Amino acid sequence: MKVHLPDGTELELEDGATGLDCARAIGERLAKVTAAIEVDGEVRDLRLPLPDGAKVKILRVGDEEALPILRHSTAHVLAEATRHVFPGVKISIGPAIDNGFYYDFEFPEQIGEADLRRIEDEMRRILKQKHAFTRETTDRDTIRQRFVDEDEAYKVELIDDLPADEPLTVYTQDDFSDLCRGPHLQDTAPIKAFKLTHVAGAYWRGDSTRTMLTRVYGTAFFTQEDLDQHLHNIEEAQKRDHRRLGKELDLFSFNDVSPGAPFWHPKGMIVWNTLVDMWRKENSERGYQEVKTPILYASDLWKTSGHWDKFRENMYLLEIEERAFGMKPMNCPAHCMIFKSDRRSYRELPLRMNEVGLVHRHEPSGTLHGLMRVRHITQDDAHLFVTTEQIEEEVQNVLGFALDLYELFAMHFKIELSTRPEVRVGDDAIWDKAEEALHRVLQARGIEYRVNEGDGAFYGPKIDIHLTDSLGRSWQCGTVQLDFNLPERFELTYTGADDHDHRPVMIHRALLGSFERFIGILIEHYGGAFPLWLAPVQAVVLPISDRHILAAEMARDALHSAGLRVQIDARGESIGKRIAEAETQKVPAMLVIGDREAEAGAVAVRRHGRIDLGTLPLDSVIDTLVTERDSRATTPTH
Repeated sequence: MKVHLPDGTELELEDGATGLDCARAIGERLAKVTAAIEVDGEVRDLRLPLPDGAKVKILRVGDEEALPILRHSTAHVLAEATRHVFPGVKISIGPAIDNGFYYDFEFPEQIGEADLRRIEDEMRRILKQKHAFTRETTDRDTIRQRFVDEDEAYKVELIDDLPADEPLTVYTQDDFSDLCRGPHLQDTAPIKAFKLTHVAGAYWRGDSTRTMLTRVYGTAFFTQEDLDQHLHNIEEAQKRDHRRLGKELDLFSFNDVSPGAPFWHPKGMIVWNTLVDMWRKENSERGYQEVKTPILYASDLWKTSGHWDKFRENMYLLEIEERAFGMKPMNCPAHCMIFKSDRRSYRELPLRMNEVGLVHRHEPSGTLHGLMRVRHITQDDAHLFVTTEQIEEEVQNVLGFALDLYELFAMHFKIELSTRPEVRVGDDAIWDKAEEALHRVLQARGIEYRVNEGDGAFYGPKIDIHLTDSLGRSWQCGTVQLDFNLPERFELTYTGADDHDHRPVMIHRALLGSFERFIGILIEHYGGAFPLWLAPVQAVVLPISDRHILAAEMARDALHSAGLRVQIDARGESIGKRIAEAETQKVPAMLVIGDREAEAGAVAVRRHGRIDLGTLPLDSVIDTLVTERDSRATTPTH
């Protein structure tokens, strides 16, 4: 048999060769550090036989792509250690997740954060010796009976729910065996830098009618340095939690009278409106036309769009005059109705519509999370109606728009191109053309991107953009999706140059995702210290004593006349205390006025972060702040 390496090299192996055999054929040293193998884009256990002709990539200990395997293997050691420390504990599942892993247990007694150290100590004792992870395909009845004998009811239920013809595999290390698909490391030697972080409650299988289990969370990295950085980032994330900062900075609040819907306070509305105003201006300059569509629609619309069958459980429904209605979970069907409201010519295309689109989705109460997961969602939405010949140019323009936008916030990004799923609409010729267009757009920009085979929407391929914030966390925000389905369902047409009707292609485009979630991301990205153009209060004037108040008021009026958002703080508190409070409120510029400044028409300038710029003429300071605001600079202009 033959396999193909990433550099195109063809490697000949014995029939039935495994991923480890493949690594060994390249070199014994590589084989010793092999963690898993990627086969035709899918990460698989290194112990499995390889298919003939496969494209393979060896994942080594230390590779970022191998982190989920390290973490899943660490979860098994966690389960073993927990059994040792708490005899009688029942085990369920323990997957790798983003940035870590967890394992769900039913403990014979309640445990808390203090017990994590005991479990960690036992894990370290186990890991003093190297234990191989062995993989065994087992007989269903045998392994089921074993778990029955061990009173492991959760494992028995998992086995009973698996298809009868699905082979069952068991992984063993030391004295612990677990029903598991894998993949796993060769042995426990790479498991060194790990930390159990917290516990939480989790219903078995996510069903609130089932047993509440205890979920133990942890994380693992290949180096202690990476673990230390991650733990530092967690501490920073807690300090930057947008829910805490939102309250401290008086931006928004939540109330159970309307779960999952933020109440925006005056300062929060300044951030909101500034962001929306910027978004509107940028859309207008790129040829978008803003629309506004209703929130409530008769069920006929959702039946035509397909949402009635596929999304109804997440919609808010009501009956009016014996007619079924639903609040919109998406804006796209409404934009189709605008397109269909008049006869369209090819001369009107591309037709670009944007909307600050308010939608509602029923998110389960347990998943609501500040601004990051809400039921009242305001999308930065747009839909473009284009000819097939216009797809490439329009996607190119949308992608350029996205990158310009993210540059404003100093956020890095990664891009995924998701291709046709097995179940889809549209013929292969259209899919070929659409996917090739997206490939060409990304290649023309010289952007590195990952192909996510088969993960496109059923109606078309898509580009997803993941932003990385200042703590290195990834947020999926932007998306560009090609849609052949809705134009077909709504029978949308335009008259071509040949005087015949043609079907447009629809491009769905969101760049920020939703305004609520994006503001939440920005609060944590900046730690609440917004750049000056976004800050609710851009400057505060601080008279040292009462005799300086008149000069302070004149300075405030001059700043206000320049369009800056300014306040004056003339309270009787000490100047040091007022400066400290302005720092806590993340005000970008603090302008102090005493005798010398009042006489000279100047201010002593402090920037957030305890940066002292000294005494400067007021006019010069105003010019600097206006330039910084108008350029939407991400860092102060000194």
